[in-house]
Amino acid sequence: MTQYMLSVHPGQEPPSAERMTAIRAAVNEFNDELRSSGAWVFAGGLEPAHTATTVRIENEQAVLTDGPFAESKEHIGGFWIVEAPDLDAALKLADGGARACESPVEVRPFQAVSEG
Repeated sequence: MTQYMLSVHPGQEPPSAERMTAIRAAVNEFNDELRSSGAWVFAGGLEPAHTATTVRIENEQAVLTDGPFAESKEHIGGFWIVEAPDLDAALKLADGGARACESPVEVRPFQAVSEG
């Protein structure tokens, strides 16, 4: 089976507290479905992008910068790592995730690991 990352891209405006409670419940239910289907590998929500620290190497020294790597209006808000037999199955899982979190979900396969 191939592993896929389903990354969540929330909107610019955070949902109301009431809406967020409903979204969390729906995501928990979706997580339970992933676990029971055997597709679950790992998942997690991320703190807002402004909490990031970016590490760059300049002249062989680590340089730390507050904030995200890219200046962008869209950032990953959370993700699932799932196992699926193929892209179509991963897209079906992403459909459930997008419905649960009420945000777009990007699907990307992990690179194959070469043994050698």
